[in-house]
Amino acid sequence: MTGTESGRFAPKVPVQLAPPKEDLITVEELSKCDGSDPNLPIYVAIKGVVFDVSRNSAYGPDGQYKVFAGKDASRALACSSLKAEQCRPEWYDLEEKDKKVLDEWFTFFSKRYNIVGKVKHAKNL
Repeated sequence: MTGTESGRFAPKVPVQLAPPKEDLITVEELSKCDGSDPNLPIYVAIKGVVFDVSRNSAYGPDGQYKVFAGKDASRALACSSLKAEQCRPEWYDLEEKDKKVLDEWFTFFSKRYNIVGKVKHAKNL
């Protein structure tokens, strides 16, 4: 990726991110971080990497992207889908153009949200 391409995904307002964590998060733990419990953070996983999206209300209970919260939404993001049944980790069988979109979403998230861990037993890294 060239500098121009990576700059394309930079946030308008710079974000101070914490160093990425390597904590293992089970699918069950991830599912609880879907915005339904105000005492828990809101997480979205992409390619097995878990991002804390709590500060963006779009992923909250009333947000336009709530369908992604508490899940590994790799396939849905790759296919630009908001359908709940598409919010699953499998993406290897997608066309190259969709895999490129998924990589772009990963870059977009990694420039905006803290990485809080990885999905335990994830096979889609």
